[in-house]
Amino acid sequence: MSNFIFKESNINDVYLIEPKIFGDNRGYFMESYNKKAFEEAGLDYTFVQENQSCSSKGVLRGLHFQKKHPQAKLVRVLSGEVYDVAVDLRHNSPSYGKWTSALLSGENRKQMLIPRGFAHGFYVVSDRAVFSYLCDDFYHPEDEGGIIYNDSELNIKWPEEKDIILSEKDSKLPCFKDLGIIF
Repeated sequence: MSNFIFKESNINDVYLIEPKIFGDNRGYFMESYNKKAFEEAGLDYTFVQENQSCSSKGVLRGLHFQKKHPQAKLVRVLSGEVYDVAVDLRHNSPSYGKWTSALLSGENRKQMLIPRGFAHGFYVVSDRAVFSYLCDDFYHPEDEGGIIYNDSELNIKWPEEKDIILSEKDSKLPCFKDLGIIF
């Protein structure tokens, strides 16, 4: 029996994953990843890199992707809360240009599995959030791409549209319609 509940989102191949929590008066224990359980659920990934970021309330990171070295990601929040978004960039997908989202937090311990061929971003809802993600390919800085977070065609419903804090790089990302075919 698996220590995870795997739920496919409204977009094929994107999963919301809930680990089973074993708690008592000392605290809790959970598996955050188990290759065998994921494979049994049809999610066969080999993760090669783990990244972590810490951001304050209002920070929006994304929407990012890698072009020639796309990455599948298993994302989760260690502390705090984020609104996590994945946008389907797979040109032949029935959900091309569509997005899905989830609230991920250190409290609910939910994770999102985002396959290759997606742009990804998140907005920090809490005062501070520590975000972690496993990737199935290494990061190649020369290969990164992105989409502006407030693209009118994607029409992503972020929790707040005012006082968003972006990096200079993220504030200059192109629109979805200007990308062309990537995946």
